[in-house]
Amino acid sequence: MSDPNTADFEPLDGGEDQQARNAVREVIAFYNARVLEERRAQLPDGERIEQLKAARQAAIDDQTRLETARPGDAARIAADYAARLKGLTNQS
Repeated sequence: MSDPNTADFEPLDGGEDQQARNAVREVIAFYNARVLEERRAQLPDGERIEQLKAARQAAIDDQTRLETARPGDAARIAADYAARLKGLTNQS
């Protein structure tokens, strides 16, 4: 039986938590750079900017979710974002 005064999650250890945070942070930085690049283009593509901003916001939301993530969830997020960053950088 769980104690109602205790949180449903366990704090993350430094390893998984930090890996997840780093991976998400790098993806956010990627989107920030692409938004800036698109805005500075000769003919900025407003639709593309909105897509990039939406993807960046989703990453920011995941970064916020890491505050209460369980250790296994943090490992999954880290792996997902590492793969996403690899895919994004291979497209560029």
